[in-house]
Amino acid sequence: MASRICMEAKKKMEKLERILHVDDDEDIRVLTKMALELVGHYQVDQFASGEDALQSAGNLSPQLFLFDYMMPKMSGIELWRHLKAIPRLNDVPVIFITAKSEQAFAEDLIEEGALSVIVKPFEIGRLCEMIEEAWAKHQTAS
Repeated sequence: MASRICMEAKKKMEKLERILHVDDDEDIRVLTKMALELVGHYQVDQFASGEDALQSAGNLSPQLFLFDYMMPKMSGIELWRHLKAIPRLNDVPVIFITAKSEQAFAEDLIEEGALSVIVKPFEIGRLCEMIEEAWAKHQTAS
């Protein structure tokens, strides 16, 4: 019992290190990867489509998903639903990046389980800070 409590406490204090990022826009991918790796010192696995991410995700160990919401063929929410069906990835939280700025839209995504919604355009210099804020809330809520 005591070891279970210790494991749960450790999980709550888990440092964010690995992010799976998916965005169909190459410029966004380049800037995001630079910010996440250079500023946040995260390990970033990056894909241009939901299909590519889905093919490789089973071999990865992300702690957080960072998905563009609107992508061709497979949206970020569709990708998230597919990944949640993979047992070892079903508890990985997601942050969506979207151009949809309506508050109700963001609230719906959060109600569905997203940690946060980042609205484009966003200040790339604040990306790590926004992710860390959402991660910290997730850690204290878990």
